[in-house]
Amino acid sequence: MIDLKLLRDNPDLVRASQQARGESAAKVDTLLAADVSRREAVARFEALRAEQKQLGKQMPKASGDEKAALLARTKTLSDDVKAAAAAVTAAEEALKAAQLAIPNVIEEGAPAGGEDDYVVLREVGTRPALDAPRDHLELGEALRAIDMERGAKVSGSRFYFLTGVGALLQLGLFNLAMQQAVEYGFTPMIPPVLVKPEVMQGTGFLGEHASEVYRLEADDLYLVGTSEVPLAGYHSGEILDELAEPRRYAGWSSCFRREAGSHGKDTRGIIRVHQFDKIEMFSYCRPEEAHDEHLRLLAWEEELLAKVDIPYRVIDVAAGDLGSSAARKYDCEAWVPSQNRYREVTSTSNCTSYQARRLNIRYRAEGGSSQPVATLNGTLATPRWIVPILENHQQPDGSVRVPKALQAFVGTDVLRP
Repeated sequence: MIDLKLLRDNPDLVRASQQARGESAAKVDTLLAADVSRREAVARFEALRAEQKQLGKQMPKASGDEKAALLARTKTLSDDVKAAAAAVTAAEEALKAAQLAIPNVIEEGAPAGGEDDYVVLREVGTRPALDAPRDHLELGEALRAIDMERGAKVSGSRFYFLTGVGALLQLGLFNLAMQQAVEYGFTPMIPPVLVKPEVMQGTGFLGEHASEVYRLEADDLYLVGTSEVPLAGYHSGEILDELAEPRRYAGWSSCFRREAGSHGKDTRGIIRVHQFDKIEMFSYCRPEEAHDEHLRLLAWEEELLAKVDIPYRVIDVAAGDLGSSAARKYDCEAWVPSQNRYREVTSTSNCTSYQARRLNIRYRAEGGSSQPVATLNGTLATPRWIVPILENHQQPDGSVRVPKALQAFVGTDVLRP
């Protein structure tokens, strides 16, 4: 949820954020009105309660007609207090609904516009010169690394097996990623992948992207699409210590996405699938440190891409393509020779205090007061990385060079059909 103090002090900033996202600015006025209504309802309730307490003090001293009048007023007042309390509850529910309807306020500098309005910040690496590049599935099947046919037989479309060297590539990549994360002070985590509704809601995944989420109705639990969700919920309802340094976690988990609305998109291979593993970086820090922490997460993503020698570019994602929780997002997109274009392999988002307000995560500030933390997340590795690894390191004979950083994990320097 956005900060109500920010809304009151600078509603035009929130309106501008909505416009940059392509969202309705009228929702800001709805929230402002709901905020005023709640405060008025609370003020009326507190005034009536104060009068009720005052009458309670007067009653023992009264007698005769005065006492009768006080008793009559007390009865009327009791009904008024109940009605005022109900009005407060209704006003608070309306306020919460209006707050949840507004996505995070974008960070200054984030580009406006939709999916195609991103800004390319840099391109890194040299694209391989390949006359007729094979795609990752052709290479993976020849290497007996990817089995889509049996994945579909067992589980349906968009499921797959990683076999032999394919499994070793993923395990090698993930171990390399986790080693790097630990080197930079992340606590490794293997989190649960089923979470309660309030945790999924708190991270912002039950809004416009609810159709992407698998739900187990019998248990009222959700399968996560990223370990960002359980890692965000890890400290829900807590007050952290002074948080002099960011608190960082690296979660290795299976992830599940329905891919609703992606019919016909990326049906070949393992680019867009229903189940995959992922290592996700997650950071809790002071809000004033969030911008710099975001750039650190991006740098660590780029460091891992460099280790496996993949050409890539970094884009500053436009406001209209941000998730509801993100104030700013950077994607790293790897070069995919068979498609002659870049495809996303990592994403890192600064969610400022938006998720923390929903999940009630605070830190102990100087002077003893508690303040909402900032939360950030960033992809460190997924099986999708296998796509550019196979395609960029392929040789004319169908073999694939194994990046040096992965050779110790895979056990060879060349994969041969």
